[in-house]
Amino acid sequence: MKLTRHYRFSASHRLDLAFLSAGENQRLFGKCNNPYGHGHDYTLDITVEGFPGWTGQLVNRAALDGLVRERILDRLDHKDLNRDVPELSGKVPTTENLAVAVRDALGREWNLPARLARVRISETERNIFELEA
Repeated sequence: MKLTRHYRFSASHRLDLAFLSAGENQRLFGKCNNPYGHGHDYTLDITVEGFPGWTGQLVNRAALDGLVRERILDRLDHKDLNRDVPELSGKVPTTENLAVAVRDALGREWNLPARLARVRISETERNIFELEA
């Protein structure tokens, strides 16, 4: 059985590779290479899977929400992904890399009975990234 919880956060980023010229970065990343960065209202879906325990629930939803709030939302909401998120330091803060950072942050010392199964981040209506955990 799977359970998916839905969360929202806002963050900014700039996609840029230091070893490329300004023109090359612009061609590669387009408007995402704006020198001042730009923001997104992200949606984050966290899916867990397993079997319901003696409570009849797959996982305590408050415990899952607390874990996501502490490890992800408090660290990403209204932040500059280039400067404020150590896990993305030295990486281009694409949503692909962000999904890996979210998975890794949640996976460390996972103490819930259901297994982390999937991280899904929607950057825009057209850009949705899924990562099996």
